[in-house]
Amino acid sequence: MESVKPSLVLVPGLLDDPHVWSHQSAHLADIADVVVADIARHDSVEAMADRVLAQAPARFALAGFSLGGYVAFAIHRRAPGRVTKLAFLGTTARPDTEARKAERREQMAGVLRPGGFEDHLVHDMSATVHAPRAKDEDLIAGIVAMHRRQGAEVFVRQSLACMARPDSRPDLPAIGVPTLVLCGRQDAVLPPDRSEEIAAGIVGARLVLVEECGHMLPLERPQATTALLREWLLYP
Repeated sequence: MESVKPSLVLVPGLLDDPHVWSHQSAHLADIADVVVADIARHDSVEAMADRVLAQAPARFALAGFSLGGYVAFAIHRRAPGRVTKLAFLGTTARPDTEARKAERREQMAGVLRPGGFEDHLVHDMSATVHAPRAKDEDLIAGIVAMHRRQGAEVFVRQSLACMARPDSRPDLPAIGVPTLVLCGRQDAVLPPDRSEEIAAGIVGARLVLVEECGHMLPLERPQATTALLREWLLYP
């Protein structure tokens, strides 16, 4: 009898769709049944977590990127017994500061103005990827196209979710499953110290900083990200 592959749920970041996990979905399919969650319809991480749980298998490994990491924390709070392994990529356990909330309010107002969403996409690229990768036309075109597919309304909903998310730092000691924490060394959106904090709070967590990489870890360094997730899936 063939062994049943474990399930892996991948949760995208803000304005991301399955494209952000394209390499991982393709190259982990031999060892896991991979599902990319849809978190575009809700404006709170709790509602996003409930949707993921409603569609996920009974037990699954869980990886969240950026906003997806906030959702992963919420999923674990709600159903820790269903999560077999956790991976946090380019994320933080901290809530938004008041200054960051004010910045998000300005961004939300801006993207709803005529031409504002396109302006945001152009500006966002300057911080999202490591500077040398900004010249990679295929990488940038893929990210921009993905964000256009999601659109301004999704940006607003997901920004509201980010603003209202709770502080997940008190939850870290309760995480008892094998945990991988990844971050781009040059991540300017959620810098490595945020990932270091997560790893320090979880007993036995493995922290890896990926060199020459900004925030868009799964797309900027797809081979490295996939290799690290493969190791995390295959070994305790």
